[in-house]
Amino acid sequence: MNKLTYSSAGVDVDEGQRAVALMKQYVKGTFTAGVLEDIGGFGGLFALDLVGMREPVLVAGTDGVGTKLKLAFMMDKHDTIGQDCVAMCVNDILCQGAKPLFFLDYIATGRLQAEKAAEIVKGIAEGCKIAGCALIGGETAEMPGFYPEGEYDVAGFAVGMVDKARVITGKGIKAGDVVVGIASSGLHSNGFSLARKIFFEINDYNPSQHIEMLGETLGEALLRPTKIYVKPILEVLKKIEVKGIAHITGGGFYENIPRILPENTAVEIKLSSWRQPPIFNLIKDLAAIDTDEMYKTFNMGIGLMLVVKQEDTDNVLEILKQQNEEAYIIGKIIEGKGQVVLCQD
Repeated sequence: MNKLTYSSAGVDVDEGQRAVALMKQYVKGTFTAGVLEDIGGFGGLFALDLVGMREPVLVAGTDGVGTKLKLAFMMDKHDTIGQDCVAMCVNDILCQGAKPLFFLDYIATGRLQAEKAAEIVKGIAEGCKIAGCALIGGETAEMPGFYPEGEYDVAGFAVGMVDKARVITGKGIKAGDVVVGIASSGLHSNGFSLARKIFFEINDYNPSQHIEMLGETLGEALLRPTKIYVKPILEVLKKIEVKGIAHITGGGFYENIPRILPENTAVEIKLSSWRQPPIFNLIKDLAAIDTDEMYKTFNMGIGLMLVVKQEDTDNVLEILKQQNEEAYIIGKIIEGKGQVVLCQD
């Protein structure tokens, strides 16, 4: 009988070490002044810069990429999905006004392929650089028999910091305030279970298929990374009192906007006030999905919303324009009980 080893059971420790070696070049490119050690230790060390902070508050968030990963598998393209993972985490903690400090990732797969793992981390590192945070550690788990051949999962964890006096909670929002919407880059990382069903099960599309309505292949439109809003929003926060920030993720408008609304308020959204990416019209047309379902599932072209005083609106739009962001006045706060009212006119 042959001697049993960990490798014969499906876990290749040497491949794991090779993966770490390939990742290092991307990880080091994210290091900021707070990073104290290279990767490889049992924990990541990060020194807090508390200059100007009276009561520092740490803000943490964790998330994954969901079934958007299936697109990466179909297209065998793995260098952008990591940015999605970072974006989902840092955009969330940004909603409390926090500046992201560092990020950790978790990659799990049935059989580790060092080059593929390095491509995933390359995307994570790119997302961290866009967000201005450091990738200080992570875990790559090889789990034979648990994941189908060639598939993996990616999740992440971000920590940021904000002064307690500047924490954004939405409590100061009142009727008459204005909602500013910032353009998304497409579907971001939500609604893919429905989108995949429509495109690949009901209509038998191919990711490499060029779609005239989109001006690109379907795969390019769907796999485009989630936009990271950290740097433009931090610029806004330097100059403007932002009362509330909503990250439009799973649950679309109907679930995410009410999360920041105080009691006795609601929001009125004017649907004609922004340009929707054509991918949403394509989804709606192919499956005859009603408007409410679209806004309950997708971001519909608005990835982040800010609630500000009416008199601050022009300044917010100008700052965002200087940061090369498309932004629109898309609605207003009204009296109500947390409902989201969609107006066609």
